[in-house]
Amino acid sequence: MTFLVLVAIFLGVAVLVALVVRPPVRWSAALVAAAVMFTLTAVFDNVMISAGLFEYGNEQLLGLRIGRAPVEDFGYPLVALVLLPALWHLLRGRR
Repeated sequence: MTFLVLVAIFLGVAVLVALVVRPPVRWSAALVAAAVMFTLTAVFDNVMISAGLFEYGNEQLLGLRIGRAPVEDFGYPLVALVLLPALWHLLRGRR
């Protein structure tokens, strides 16, 4: 299984949850959160990979990178940006 397939599975689940829950979206806040998350991912992934904390098998990657970070790593913050507001809205409604 490639990292792209793994990210696609998680993103698919996150999107399904968000579609069912339908949290209200504040687009300005979502864009700021996305910019922060993607920037932090770019910085810290590059630092950790450069420090040798982990590496990827190239056969599971697309080959596109931002610095040393594979583009697949940017899917996980996207999953968080979709899933966390939906879960927050869902769990907050149970009070």
